[in-house]
Amino acid sequence: MSAISFSQQVDRNFEKAAVLTQHDPAMLGLIKNCNSVYHFTFPVRRSNGSIEMLHAWRAEHSHHKLPTKGGIRYSLDVNEDEVVALAALMTYKCAVVDVPFGGAKGGIKIDAKAYSRDALERITRRYTFELYKKGFIGPGIDVPAPDFGTGPREMAWIADTYQSLAPEKLEALGCVTGKPIAQGGIRGRKEATGRGVMFATRELCNQPEEMRRVGLSVGLAGKRVVVQGLGNVGYHAALFLAQEGATIVGITEFNGAIEKQDGIDVEALVAYRKTSPNQASHGFPGSTSLPSREAGLEIECDILVPAALENQITDENAPRIRAKIVVEGANGPITATASESLEKRGIMVVPDHYANAGGVVVSYFEWLKNLSHVRMGRLEKRAEEKAYRRLLGAIEQKTGSSFSDQEVRAATQGADEEDLVNSGLEETMVTALHRLLEIRNRHPGIDLRTAAYIDAIDKIALCYEDLGIFP
Repeated sequence: MSAISFSQQVDRNFEKAAVLTQHDPAMLGLIKNCNSVYHFTFPVRRSNGSIEMLHAWRAEHSHHKLPTKGGIRYSLDVNEDEVVALAALMTYKCAVVDVPFGGAKGGIKIDAKAYSRDALERITRRYTFELYKKGFIGPGIDVPAPDFGTGPREMAWIADTYQSLAPEKLEALGCVTGKPIAQGGIRGRKEATGRGVMFATRELCNQPEEMRRVGLSVGLAGKRVVVQGLGNVGYHAALFLAQEGATIVGITEFNGAIEKQDGIDVEALVAYRKTSPNQASHGFPGSTSLPSREAGLEIECDILVPAALENQITDENAPRIRAKIVVEGANGPITATASESLEKRGIMVVPDHYANAGGVVVSYFEWLKNLSHVRMGRLEKRAEEKAYRRLLGAIEQKTGSSFSDQEVRAATQGADEEDLVNSGLEETMVTALHRLLEIRNRHPGIDLRTAAYIDAIDKIALCYEDLGIFP
């Protein structure tokens, strides 16, 4: 475990980049420090009639853009330092991928598995009420999203509670993202973080100079990948990487790890886990069970994707990491000093506040959908199809050839909501990576994490300068 706290690690990475910028120290302090933290307690009645006092937090790190944005996690590990650190990472993440939000984060110190559905609903609705009472939630104020221990169900409860508290707000559904489709959610949001990890990894692997740096061939096809975590992010990252031609050679979870060098069928593994004792991966046909979940991180591979929780790669196990590239699917999975030691060994680290930004990118699209009250693709899909059909008709007329009905359908299909969401996500992740590579190349000797912090600092500073706060 790292000797310094999570928020201190984030600040250390910030300061490492800040010295490479030309901004006033007061400006840098304004960007780094957390704007506000709300810590509160509230009671919940358990099924046995007892009363339990719960601790909860919401941190708004930066108000340089509003609303602030960040997930809500339910975990016994939730504490103020963690919430502040994650809120800061959200600020920098939004800046790197050009999403117009400030960073925020929230959490309740509970083990969600220990509560009934009814109890979780009461807890979630009470948490929402407390945020509303103090002005910590609203489509133009602070917009939560799912995180560890929460999902679309909890987001639907939050949206419903907010709507009942603010019935006059036409845009009320925009108070939270990651909702079910029927409750104002957007197609592609569930898969977004994992898909974003894939886009980031694929684009990096398509850069000849970057692959030369780490001694790999160009392209994602054939790359051996290990994924830590088989939750929403890890599952979708593994699935999409495999679809792009990568070979998933290892999966590590909280209850163990497996290795299979000829490739793990991710969907088959998930199906197997549903029937195995304790939902464990051990015993999956053709795989080798490893002695511990930590051992899964040390499998020899080309790409390692830690997609679970923070502080998974530390000074203790960093020397045993045998990947060429580490793509941070989780927030803060590598401690600050461990990340530096990996880079010194020639292992490229793709930082969390870029690599796992897919969720907030598509949350932004959902927020826009809620404000506009129009499903993406609804206005243009049929018009696109008719335009494509006219084009094919003109080609047939000019050439004298004809297209089959199947060819016409394939060539003229207009983009629906999920197509547009995935296109926007891909554009965002690809564009951001090339900007980070350009920044890194302008500062010889720095890594991608430092480049991402420089990018975020410069963009946030520009916002404050435009406001006239610093002449």
